[in-house]
Amino acid sequence: MSFDDPAIRPDPPAGRLAPDESDGRFIRRTVILVVLAAVVLALWRASDLLILAFGSVLGATVIHAFADLYGRRLKMPGKAALGAAMATVLAAIAFLVWLFGVAFRQQLNALVTALPGLIDQFARWASQSPVGAKIVDAVRAAFAGSRVAQDIGGLAQGTGELILNALLLLVGAFFFAGDPKVYERGLLLLVPPKHRPAVEDALVDVAVTLRLWLRSSLILMTTMGVLVGIGLALSGVPSAAALGLLAGLSEFIPYVGPTAAMLPALGLAAIHGTGPVVGTLATYAIVRLIQTNFITPYVQQRVISIPPAITVFAIIGIGVVFGIFGLFFSAALLVVFFTLIRSLYLREVLGEPIPRVVHPSDVQKNEAKMERQAFSDRL
Repeated sequence: MSFDDPAIRPDPPAGRLAPDESDGRFIRRTVILVVLAAVVLALWRASDLLILAFGSVLGATVIHAFADLYGRRLKMPGKAALGAAMATVLAAIAFLVWLFGVAFRQQLNALVTALPGLIDQFARWASQSPVGAKIVDAVRAAFAGSRVAQDIGGLAQGTGELILNALLLLVGAFFFAGDPKVYERGLLLLVPPKHRPAVEDALVDVAVTLRLWLRSSLILMTTMGVLVGIGLALSGVPSAAALGLLAGLSEFIPYVGPTAAMLPALGLAAIHGTGPVVGTLATYAIVRLIQTNFITPYVQQRVISIPPAITVFAIIGIGVVFGIFGLFFSAALLVVFFTLIRSLYLREVLGEPIPRVVHPSDVQKNEAKMERQAFSDRL
C-alpha cells in the first residue's frame, strides 16, 4: 500500500499555507501601507485635477449661498432659487470678463507691457549692492525651478488651457451645486458607520465656515479694490482703476496677494517721479491699516481665526506643491484644513468643547417645523 495512490491519500490539514497571527498582522499592515502609498502617489499625479475639483466645490458653495439668500429673502422655491443663483454667478463672471476685456483693456495692456521692464529695473536697482545682488540671484534661482514658474510659463504659452480649466471648474460647480447630497452621501459611505456622524458634523462645519469666509473675502476684496483705486488715482499713478481691480482680486490670497499686487503699482509710479511713489506707498499703508484694524475684525468676527504666520507659510507651501492654481485656492484650502483639524481632531478625538456649527438649512427646517407646530396648535 502506498500513499501515492490518490484513493487512499489522507486529507491534508486545513490552512497549511496560512500565516500565523503575527505574520498575518504584518502582511495586513504592509498591504495597507502599499495601498496608502499608491493613493498618495495617485493624488500627487492628479494634483491639478484635485485643485480644479476643489475650485468646483468652492463655486458650488457660492451658488448655494446665493440660493439660500434668494430662498430666505425672496421666498423663492428651491429649484428657482438655485437657477437664479447660477444665473447670478454667470452674470458676475460676465461682468469680470467685461471689466478685463473692455473697460480696463487699455490699462491692463499697458500694465502687462510695462511689467517685464519694471521687474528688470527693480532687479538692476537691487543689484547695486552686494547683498541686493545675492538676494536677486537667490530669488531668480528659486523662482526658476519652482512649480509656480512652470505654471506661469504654461499659462503664457497656452491661454486655451486656462480657458478650458475655467470652463471645467464652472461646469463642475454647477454639477456639485445641482445635487450636493449625492456627493456627500458617497463620501460618507467611505467612512466606517460608527464614525459617520462625526464626519458629517465636520462637513457641515466646513460648509458653513467656507460660506462665511467667502462672504468676508468678498467684502474685503471690494473695499480693498475701491480704496486702492481711489488712492492711486489721487497719487497720479497711471492705470489706477486696473491696479485697484488687481489689488481687490489679490485680496483672495491673504498677505501674499496684496504684496505682489503692490509691486507693479510701485513700478508704474516710479516712472512718473518720487511723488507718485510716495503716494502709492501711503495708499497701500493706509488701506492696509484700515483693513486690518476696522474692516477685517468686523467682517471676520464669526469666521475661523488663523494666526498670520501659519497663513503665510501655508499659502506659500500650497503654492509650491500645487502650483499657481493651488496658490489661488490656497486660502480656502487652509480654511478647510484648519476647520477639519478643529472639528475632527480637537473636538472628536481630544474632546475639546468646540460647538457644532449650525447649517442655515437646519435653521430653515427648524423654523418650518415650528411654523407647522404653531399652525397645528391653532387648529
